[in-house]
Amino acid sequence: MHTLKTKELVYLAIMTAVIVALSLLIIIPIPATHGFVTICDGGIYFVGMLFGPTGGLLVGGLSGLLIDILSGSANWALFSLIIHGLQGYVFAKLMQASHKWLGYLLAAFVMLGGYALATGLMFGSVAGLASLPSNLMQVIFATILAELLPHYLLPKIHL
Repeated sequence: MHTLKTKELVYLAIMTAVIVALSLLIIIPIPATHGFVTICDGGIYFVGMLFGPTGGLLVGGLSGLLIDILSGSANWALFSLIIHGLQGYVFAKLMQASHKWLGYLLAAFVMLGGYALATGLMFGSVAGLASLPSNLMQVIFATILAELLPHYLLPKIHL
């Protein structure tokens, strides 16, 4: 990990706040798993593209943690900190190595496997398996969103 400059930290804090705010506006509850679907992952991938593995790790972990705490799902917060942090790191690390699509795939496995395991620990193995379809839809949507965001936002922002 490289040392972050103050300007980078400010950008990462702003990106975390934007991802958390937008994710809290659009929450789709999943009663079977006591969880929900958000747009968080798309933002994590976008930050990973812009700021690399350190940015993906920090923004992924913090946004996942804050979304859970602020939405009343604090029991998921520690899991989300770890899962989304790793998801952002894995994606950005592979993106830097010019393996973007492998990054999407492995980051999806981190998220799917992480939440299946966490759900299984909290609610049993059947619930863990039941979490897979909704989380799969979330990472598919996130990949589409992450592919579209740079085309629309990068010309408008100057980092």
